[in-house]
Amino acid sequence: MTTQNFNIAHRFTELSADNAVYLESLYEDYLQDPTSIDEKYAAYFEQFAKEDDKNSLHHAIQDQFLLLARNTTSAKVSSNTSSSNTNASGVCSPTELARYSQNQMGVQKLITSYRRRGHRHAKLDPLGLMARPQAEELTIAYHGLSEADLDTVYPTSDFNIGKDKATLREIIEILQRVYCGSVGAEYMHVTTAKEKEWIEKYLEQNHGFIKFDNEKRKSILERLTAAEGLEKYLARKYTGVKRFGLEGGESFIPMVHEIIQRAGQNGTQEMVIGMAHRGRLNLLVNILGKNPKDLFDEFDGKKQPTVGSGDVKYHNGFSSNVMTPGGEAHLALAFNPSHLEIVSPVLIGSVRARQVRRNDTTGNEVLPIVVHGDAAFAGQGVNQETFQMSQTRAYATGGTLHIVINNQVGFTTSRIEDARSTEYCTDVAKMVHAPIFHVNGDDPEAVVFIAKLAHDYRKEFHKDIVIDMYCYRRNGHNEADEPSATQPLMYSVIKKLPTTREIYAQKLVNENVISNEDAVGYDNAYRDSLDKGDYVASALVHEPNKELFVDWTPYLGHDLEDDWDTTVDIETLKTYGKRMAVLPEGYELQRQVAKVVEQRLAMQTGQEPLNWGAAETLAYATLVEEGYPVRITGEDVGRGTFSHRHSELYNIKDGSMYIPLANLSENQARFDTFNSLLSEEAVLAFEYGYSTTTPNALVIWEAQFGDFANGAQVVIDQFISSGETKWQRLSGLTMLLPHGYEGQGPEHSSARLERYLQLCAEDNMQVMTPTTPAQIFHALRRQVKRPARKPLIIMSPKSLLRHKLATSTLEELATGKFETVISEIDNLDNSQVSRLVFCGGKVYYDLLEKRRELDLHNVAIVRIEQLYPLPEARILAEVAKYQNLEEIVWAQEEPLNQGAWYYLAPHMFRLIAPPKSSGMPRPTKAMLLPAVARPSSAAPAAGSMQMHTAQQKAVIHGALGIDE
Repeated sequence: MTTQNFNIAHRFTELSADNAVYLESLYEDYLQDPTSIDEKYAAYFEQFAKEDDKNSLHHAIQDQFLLLARNTTSAKVSSNTSSSNTNASGVCSPTELARYSQNQMGVQKLITSYRRRGHRHAKLDPLGLMARPQAEELTIAYHGLSEADLDTVYPTSDFNIGKDKATLREIIEILQRVYCGSVGAEYMHVTTAKEKEWIEKYLEQNHGFIKFDNEKRKSILERLTAAEGLEKYLARKYTGVKRFGLEGGESFIPMVHEIIQRAGQNGTQEMVIGMAHRGRLNLLVNILGKNPKDLFDEFDGKKQPTVGSGDVKYHNGFSSNVMTPGGEAHLALAFNPSHLEIVSPVLIGSVRARQVRRNDTTGNEVLPIVVHGDAAFAGQGVNQETFQMSQTRAYATGGTLHIVINNQVGFTTSRIEDARSTEYCTDVAKMVHAPIFHVNGDDPEAVVFIAKLAHDYRKEFHKDIVIDMYCYRRNGHNEADEPSATQPLMYSVIKKLPTTREIYAQKLVNENVISNEDAVGYDNAYRDSLDKGDYVASALVHEPNKELFVDWTPYLGHDLEDDWDTTVDIETLKTYGKRMAVLPEGYELQRQVAKVVEQRLAMQTGQEPLNWGAAETLAYATLVEEGYPVRITGEDVGRGTFSHRHSELYNIKDGSMYIPLANLSENQARFDTFNSLLSEEAVLAFEYGYSTTTPNALVIWEAQFGDFANGAQVVIDQFISSGETKWQRLSGLTMLLPHGYEGQGPEHSSARLERYLQLCAEDNMQVMTPTTPAQIFHALRRQVKRPARKPLIIMSPKSLLRHKLATSTLEELATGKFETVISEIDNLDNSQVSRLVFCGGKVYYDLLEKRRELDLHNVAIVRIEQLYPLPEARILAEVAKYQNLEEIVWAQEEPLNQGAWYYLAPHMFRLIAPPKSSGMPRPTKAMLLPAVARPSSAAPAAGSMQMHTAQQKAVIHGALGIDE
């Protein structure tokens, strides 16, 4: 080959990264003797070498080859390249090399810009109304390129298109298909390079073409036909009835179908789905396999709840088994109320419990899927809390697959500046670096492709991922709305828009995948199945494998019996106490903690009376040794807010943590204790969900202060107190709420006892104010030993944790039981008692100490330890002990309008002073007085210690009937 024929294309091929070492060796030979190498190379090297520095280090050539190694493997220079860039020997000039290298860097920046900002140009909105500013960085000019460069070949080594080089024109075409088509990918905020590279390869490997065979495409059409068919059927049959139909978002059904089938193929055994109203009925019938006839009966009012209140159709849950390529899988759709997003942490809690039951440490066997609305996803803070939980020790589930049905309007709010402060409704997910894929709901193949990607990403990286399906509501917020009243432009477009199924069916007809007759046949076949009341979910298993889910039968139909055996052999208690005091070799505790462990050993072996922490931890020890798992979470539960628990012990040498209760014996049940993130709403919801899936476990959430539960009121109102009556969903969740007036102000005194009591009815939960270590021991054991599963609300103490009178003996733990009412403990002469004081909680000890101080013999003090269900027979039995009563008083620390009094008053009047016509026994002289309490107040407690002390003194004196 002559020098003249050594053209630019060949030169760029030879001056490539692969030849860098060889060429540098040639250059070293040239420096020694220019005539020793081929003249074409000598002419090229002459550009870098100078007569006065031929023996110096060859930085210039090293830098040149480094540039080639970074930026080129080969190139084809277009025919209009100026000959002025080539020197007389035909060798590429430094100017040309610099220009090519600069262009190559521009191409790389262009690719990066598409990856970063291509979603801004994606065709996401089926309505075509989305107005978005153009991204300048997606133009070639922004990166120093021009149309003259379009046919130049550039290396594509880090562009996952299956070949090493391509023209700029081809690169742009592929970038447009991948990043600006029906999918808008947001993933550059992901901080892990491996994850980004995985996503890029997944998106780019097929050049942006979605490749499904014809059978797969027919299946997608069948799912679309089912989605549309059900809504049309219901619209005709129940015109104007609220159902929150899926019209406009039908691609949701093939999306979920794809996720379920792919997950099952990859070994997933259970999938738990939480979603809002829209599309719920469609999912129930077309995916989970609810019989359409059962749904129609609900619309017709033929199905009424046999127990409790029941709930509306679009709040109810369901479960079934379906067949997948990997075998049978269990599906569970969670119940949820109108506070839409609150279902998310509830569902995640249920998933975590299922994973623990399966010993599924990676999350591969149980998949959480949460479906959101766009406005709720952006607007409700519980989403932020739930995302923040996703990678923590206590709450991680191996990632959640989030689906947003993006109707582009929240109720009647469609202006983005009113709906949120971010470009996308999904931007909140970026806080945990979750990839987000926006997809046009009118392109069902793109939707199914992204469903595959989302599942595979979650399986690969065990992290959250978000699918944002842009669609619309064809009928407004509900079927009774007239949406054009508030969105006239949007609905003028929607009225003219063919449905997703019509668009896709026509596409398959045009591509000769199906005929027009086939499309009509799908529609007719589905409608016929509905008319006959047949099941229409394609993969439903009619005789499910029950081993895939928990059997709740043993826990159904039980009363809240008081007298339940919770005794434990005293020697067994001592053994557990000794085991909890054993530390790993060389483990050194902080001085005060070491003292707690030493004192607790003395208490738990019967050498000293037990305090609260000693009895509580013994309760946990007995339960895990008897096979009942225990899980405790909250903001400071390891130590305990008031330093009473110390279930987690830390080595001061290296900071390592040791949990004695998790190391009692080889065959014990799990004991888990986790300090939670600073959240009440999501954490309490999580624990509720966990408890609804683990009937044999003691699941506890402890508030740092009892009133902190205020931030989780929606969980208490809509799940804990009413889940059973609405959805027949049992829960044995226990809430420990520190409560008591020690002068710490309005925010750290009251756990708002009155709120829980107001919610009590139909034996829905238990509310108690235990006052002794033995009581907490037996209450916790009773909660799981007794087969009834009801939430337990405990007004737990603060100052009583170490109160000199609030102690119990080991014998009381060994042989006692939980007492709903505790009688007068001093040896009074009952005939001398003229005043009976009922009370609960900490105020009892204040009353007892003052009575003993004053040596009063006419006042008896009785504790009502369980306020709901109210132990009426026990209360009457206490009254009956004192035949010469003149006064009966209820005493409480809380203001009169708070605490237990407004709940207790009607019951106490009915019990203690019933009408003569009732035939019930009446005290001969007793008169029920109004409660003795702090004055009614808007705040729970005084902020001044002086005022607190004065009010407390007035309560104690008033209850005992003594002058100030």
